[in-house]
Amino acid sequence: MVRRLFVLLAMLIAWPFVQAGVAHAQDDLAGLSFITPFPKGDVYRVAVLGDDMAEGLLYGLQETLQTDARLQVPPRHTVMNGFMRADHAEKAVGLEEDLKRDRPEIVVLMMGAWDRVSLRNSSGKKIRVGTAEWRTEYGQRVDRLLKMMKRLNIAVYLVGLPNVRKYDANEDVQMMNEVLRERAYLNGMKFIDTYAGFLDEDGGFSSWGPDLTGKIVKLRDGEGIYFTMAGNRKLAHFVERDMRRDLKQARAARSLPLAGNEAEQAKINPGKAVIKETGKASASATAEAAAGPSGSTGTGDQPSDNGRISLKTVNPSGREEVVTIDIVRPAIPASVVALVTRKESADKASQMGQVLVDRIAEGLNVMSTVTPPTSAMAGGLRGRLSPTQSPYYRVLVKGERLAPRPGRGDDLVWPRPEPEPIEVTPVSDPLETGSAADLLPKPKPAPTSNKKRKAE
Repeated sequence: MVRRLFVLLAMLIAWPFVQAGVAHAQDDLAGLSFITPFPKGDVYRVAVLGDDMAEGLLYGLQETLQTDARLQVPPRHTVMNGFMRADHAEKAVGLEEDLKRDRPEIVVLMMGAWDRVSLRNSSGKKIRVGTAEWRTEYGQRVDRLLKMMKRLNIAVYLVGLPNVRKYDANEDVQMMNEVLRERAYLNGMKFIDTYAGFLDEDGGFSSWGPDLTGKIVKLRDGEGIYFTMAGNRKLAHFVERDMRRDLKQARAARSLPLAGNEAEQAKINPGKAVIKETGKASASATAEAAAGPSGSTGTGDQPSDNGRISLKTVNPSGREEVVTIDIVRPAIPASVVALVTRKESADKASQMGQVLVDRIAEGLNVMSTVTPPTSAMAGGLRGRLSPTQSPYYRVLVKGERLAPRPGRGDDLVWPRPEPEPIEVTPVSDPLETGSAADLLPKPKPAPTSNKKRKAE
């Protein structure tokens, strides 16, 4: 009796540690993804915070993310004019209260166009932009804002500043981007580098450049700071690229097997947390009853179809005997049948290097990669173009400008290349090789009359 009481007491003491271990495992699962795998209502709410540039960025995000049902983008951005404004501390306190009251899962933060201002310290001394003291103060203000959002478990995409027209302002922009990148890294947030995405082919500023379709359009306004509509769409592309990658990672973390209790399973299968054996048997009976004469269920699932064949063989003793072999074909879900019988759309081809992911039964993912088309090469060999070298990847992902074909209308190379010399075969002079009479046309012979022919 005493031994049983001792065992029971030990179990009661160890129970809190077991619960803590389960909770720690759940935290580790959420830590596998930058974005939480379990948003409220299975929808990620996105908030855009910042100055005038953030307002244009919101316009681009609304266009690029409007077709994704998992993301909810607000109609307006939250105004915060900069880190170095005099009312920044007051704005930060109000922002924290708003985020606690209505917390989004994702925040896109972009500001800095108004931060190139000098400060004054407690002694009244002026602190110029770019000095060590100014950089320290700028980094501390950025750090306080990011730490506040980190406490609220918000995934922050800190968008860096693009290049500008003025040379001296461009140096300050690069300095501020260095501080932003450092603070984002130290706080576990994502820094979106947009500076290189709007440089021209010489590494300088240009109001014109390729849009998302590769067409050369005007991307910046006349002042060389803000963006046009096409520029805002390209700016949003850099944020969307990282955000969709993190959403895929969150989905992968969501699919990992959990401990199996009702609370955890309810996060993945709401309303179907526990599947009882009776439910499995009932579902199996329903599937067998729904099977038609062709052997498929009404839902498109192919049931298991085991067969048996008999083969005649001769044993080592010379006697003939019959060997029976069972042929097993397992059940095939309808999702797998639809996947392997799917045809590519004739009007919308898949992109080269694109990875297609399909969810099938039993929580499995089927992944297939679209390989680039092959091209004939010398010697009868066939080679593949690397996806990173394909035109769509270089224009839309890297932001490069494709070189035009020589002589085409968009070939603006100057100075013009020298034309290739044309080889001319020399013609011999008849005056040097023969007499001048050879150049005269020879007379035609006179026609002979019929009477003269008869006389002959």
